[in-house]
Amino acid sequence: MTEKLLGPLRTRPWPERWLTRVLGAALSGAAYLLCLPWDLRNRPGATGSVTETTSVTVLGAVLLGVTLLLLAAYLGRRDALAWPLLLVAGPPAALMYLSFHSHPEPPDAAVWPLTWAFFTLVVAAGVLIATAVARRYRAADWACSSGSGDSGDSWDSSDEALSLARWW
Repeated sequence: MTEKLLGPLRTRPWPERWLTRVLGAALSGAAYLLCLPWDLRNRPGATGSVTETTSVTVLGAVLLGVTLLLLAAYLGRRDALAWPLLLVAGPPAALMYLSFHSHPEPPDAAVWPLTWAFFTLVVAAGVLIATAVARRYRAADWACSSGSGDSGDSWDSSDEALSLARWW
């Protein structure tokens, strides 16, 4: 059962591979929709106030970040490098773009393209880092479980490089 949940996706049948990928993208989009409000624009804190407040809470942003990092680590451990970026960072970026684009502002005050680009890059960088870390552990786990440590000798960096070349 562990092999089915944690093993490489390329060894699984294609319906299982694609179901896992679609489920990952759906979870990523659902996490965004559950953790952040649809209208991300700032609004006055009270009627007639010049101070603006945001509808995004710290708890929602932290929960979204943790959820996306865990999902990226899981998919990064099981799949090729590009898939977690597309599946985990893509849906929140698309939903954020739709959210900003669905609430038009006057042309001189439209800073949402810069905001969208910045947060898309932040999410993508976090996904790539989590994926890289997960892939590092994946290579070590699969190399040790494939029999490289059965002969009694220690596992060194040349074994790691060989296993990385084989699994990537």
